[in-house]
Amino acid sequence: MKAVLKMVALVAIASVLFFSCGNKQQQSGGKVVVIFWHSFVSSTVPALNELIARFEKEHPNIEIKAQYVPTGDALIQKLVTAIQSKSAPDISWIHSDFMEDLVKADAIYKIQDFSEGKNGISKEDMADIYPALLQYASWRGTLYSMPMEATNLALLYNKDMFRKAGLDPNHPPKDWNELHEYAKKLTLDNNGDGKYEQVGMFLPIYPAAGPLSAWMVWQFLPYLWQAGGDVITDEQTRVLYNGAPGIEALRLWQNIYNELNLSTFTSDYDVAFASRHLAMAMDGPWNLPRYNEILKNLNWAFAPLPAGPNKQATIVGGEYLAIFKQSQHPDAAWEFVKWMTKPEVQAFWSMRSGYLPIRHAVRNVPEFQEYLKKNPNFKVFVDQMEVGLAEKPIDYGGLQITRHIAEAIEKATVGKMDVKRALDESAAKSDKLLSSYSKK
Repeated sequence: MKAVLKMVALVAIASVLFFSCGNKQQQSGGKVVVIFWHSFVSSTVPALNELIARFEKEHPNIEIKAQYVPTGDALIQKLVTAIQSKSAPDISWIHSDFMEDLVKADAIYKIQDFSEGKNGISKEDMADIYPALLQYASWRGTLYSMPMEATNLALLYNKDMFRKAGLDPNHPPKDWNELHEYAKKLTLDNNGDGKYEQVGMFLPIYPAAGPLSAWMVWQFLPYLWQAGGDVITDEQTRVLYNGAPGIEALRLWQNIYNELNLSTFTSDYDVAFASRHLAMAMDGPWNLPRYNEILKNLNWAFAPLPAGPNKQATIVGGEYLAIFKQSQHPDAAWEFVKWMTKPEVQAFWSMRSGYLPIRHAVRNVPEFQEYLKKNPNFKVFVDQMEVGLAEKPIDYGGLQITRHIAEAIEKATVGKMDVKRALDESAAKSDKLLSSYSKK
């Protein structure tokens, strides 16, 4: 469904290639008004409002009007409609997989033109931003957006369950072997009826044709990278995910899924964890404020994702700010985007929103250093940014290739198909798709 909507979005956006940029700037009491669309959830909105108030205090001639739009397909559909009616926002919070469609439609500016312009960002400051985030913010090597915040995945675990299983609660699994071993030790059938009252590890296995398939693949990719693999070649002529690293990573997932009988376990892993039925799961910093409330009666912690046979890695995500060509005041919009990259601003935003900072230098901000000391779980995610990787941008067919990987995961786990066969079948479809694009 998402691929269809994206296709419709591309066609619809492409019908509007010339935008009117010569209108008078919107004014509000002598101020330039910048319309900013975002999809921050209600718990983050107070932090956003505080951030905007700080910007407006420092820039009294600019007013930021933040407007909430539901995320995902709803956001791209609303952007399509707005572009068609020539009422697009000045700035929008976008996902990286929107980039291809928006660029092809000539709907957004190259951020590179701003960042390298007279009111730009120094090369040293650009180099300070985590490379994975700049990779997501680009399309075909050109920077079209700027990261606003970051996220990654870590391992959530219950310390009391570790202690009861004879495991050191202060030493979570450091590699795949320990992850597999701990997952089995932490899985309990107390009354011998064949049903597990406690499960050691949750894996995000969802239908490949469903709305959560990309979320499943996103959490699988760190394991592929940890084994030394990748999704696609640099030339984008064929996929690599069915190679030896992909087989090793998916076999780990298959073994854990089958040995823990996860086909009978709930997909509401956070509820299961809170109710003491689950010992370990992957999760991100976006849930920390919520967990601080719902898990306050548990002894829990976050730890880095266990290292694979090749290296330690986690996947980096985030949202990105794009400036639309229909903007009546792109320079004022850029002023906000640029301001967001300052270390002290990123520290301020990170401490209040729960998102991770986008650059290394934030760790040198004294207030942020104190915050990390008081919030060790948050520090786990910040530390992991040093080993965070981004998905390699796929110029054409990225959504379909993600679906192919999801199909292989589903076949190997739920379907119990041989891992190599499942990956090879999906890779054949991906390679055929890539071949069709190369002939166009």
